[in-house]
This record gives sequence, C-alpha cells and structure tokens, in this order.
Amino acid sequence: MESAMLLLLSLTGTLPSTNLDTAVFAGGCFWCMEPPFEQLDGVQDVIAGYMGGTKPAPTYEEVSSGKSGYREVVLVIFEKDKISYDTLLEVFWRNIDPTDQEGQFADRGNQYVTAIFCTSEQQKNAASKSRKTLDDSGKFKKPVVTEILDATKFYPAEREHQNFYQTNQSYYKRYKKGSGREDFINLHWGAGVEKTDDLRERLSAVQYHVTQECGTEPPFSNEYYNNKREGIYVDVVSGEPLFWSGDKYDSGSGWPSFSKPIEAQSVVEYTDKSHGMVRTEVKSQKGRSHLGHVFPDGPAPSGLRYCINSASLKFIPREDLEKKGYGRYLELFSK
Repeated sequence: MESAMLLLLSLTGTLPSTNLDTAVFAGGCFWCMEPPFEQLDGVQDVIAGYMGGTKPAPTYEEVSSGKSGYREVVLVIFEKDKISYDTLLEVFWRNIDPTDQEGQFADRGNQYVTAIFCTSEQQKNAASKSRKTLDDSGKFKKPVVTEILDATKFYPAEREHQNFYQTNQSYYKRYKKGSGREDFINLHWGAGVEKTDDLRERLSAVQYHVTQECGTEPPFSNEYYNNKREGIYVDVVSGEPLFWSGDKYDSGSGWPSFSKPIEAQSVVEYTDKSHGMVRTEVKSQKGRSHLGHVFPDGPAPSGLRYCINSASLKFIPREDLEKKGYGRYLELFSK
C-alpha cells in the first residue's frame, strides 16, 4: 500500500499541505512500529520502508541480509498543529530497547538497529534533547545508544509488509510476544503503555483525550479548577504523585494551577509547536500522560504556572493519603 501522500512526496519531494510534516524512526522490525503511531490523533499515515543504504529500490530480502546498509523504518506523516514531533519521539522511545546497539530483541543485525532519521536541524535538536532526557532519567541501567542521523531517501517496503499487524493479526501478536518486545515494554513502562483498548475502557472519554491525545478540557467546567481541599494530585493513568494543594493557587485561567510539581522529577517538559504556538508541554514522568503546559507568569518564588487539565489528575484527600499508599506525603502538611 503506497498512499497518495507518499506517492506525491516521492515524486515531488513535497506534501499536499504546509501543515504536514514527516518523521522517520528505525525501531527494529517495522511490523511492530506501525501500530503505536497509527493510533495517534494527528497522524495521517504510517508507511513501513527502508532508509540508510545506497542501492536504489532495495528489496526486503536484500535488507534482511544485513549487507545492504538499509534499516527497517517507519515514515510517519503527521499534522503539526495536532501533534508535536516531541510526542512522536516519546512514542518511539516507549516501543523500543534504546540500549541495544546490535539489533532489537530477537532480531539481530544492523538492519534492526534503532535510529532517528531527522529531516531538519529542528528535528535533530529535539531528538538529541529527548535522548539526553531519557538517558539522564535512569530508566535503563545501560546507556541509551540510539543513533540520530540525517534522513536519506526513503523507499516504501513491499505491499505485504504494510499494516502487517492488521492483515496478519495472529502471526503479528505471536511475533511481538515471542520476540521479547512486548514483555520488555511492559517491564520498563508498565501502566504508561497500557493497551489502548484497556485505557479506553478505564478512562472517561475526556480523560483519554487529554492524557493520550494531548487534548484540552474546557476552562471552568472541569473537576478540580476550584478545588480547595487539602491533598495531593496524582496521574489518573499511572497513579504517580504530581502536585499538592500547598502549591495550588487561583490563576483565573479556569484550570488547576500550581507553582511547582510535588517533586522536581515528577514531570518532564517538551517543546510544543502545535496550534501555531511555541509552548512548553508537561507530561508525567512515568506514565507519560499529557498534563498541560507550564508558563512563566506564575507567583514567586518559582515564577511558574503549571496549567494542568483536571482530566489528567486524580485527587487524593489528605485524610486518605495513608490508606491509599501515599503516606509519605503527609509530612508536606506539617510544614
């Protein structure tokens, strides 16, 4: 399957809209790298293919030999005003082993080594920053070795390799499990990569839209913007502590606002260029749930305003902290 957008891109080097952009990721077997991106709001198409070699029009057999210089990749065509490149990077990291420099899981050889192929200096800078953040986080015992490379000519893979997870569902599920990828992802990311179908069942529609699709709930018509009770706020997906009532204040924005996270490492920040603006997006450190944005117009001493969606939070009242497993945060209320 070669999409109309991909055909136009290959013939003219351009996409049909200035709002569209491309991202290219090598994450081992491309069968396993299509589904994580295709389910994202704002992604128009995901095409399995090859990049990194020199011989024109390589075949699957040639690439699989490990001698062609090509890697299996996915090309992601996305809408810049709906989803950021930083979000795509996060999805990429959560679906690979970035510490393996000889392949991915059961697949060995250079054709399966991870890489981010960048189409611009902006992408290269974002990828470098994202890789450093992951490496510094201590998520993995070994260093992150995923390469950041300049994009070269992309060749789409053969028809039978496109949307393989849909056309060969049983084989795909056995392969993902048997290769070790599924267990690795569950071990290192846990609730942060809970299956989409499970999350849709567990979360409300607005909770899912906000946390998984980087959505925004209406101001003043949300659960916690005017909540004045003492307690802490945790990620509605992963349960990790994020903010507490002592740092909450009325910013007049209509969303819960905090001067700082409950702990410095509780949240991670990314550049968000969606909707024609440049903002700093805030996500939870473990669950990688979209929370909101941070702005430099908050109260002293931090001068920051963490503008957070109620839908991404669950409030734990002070009197329930011990029985809910958050007893260590009771000391916050004795200061």
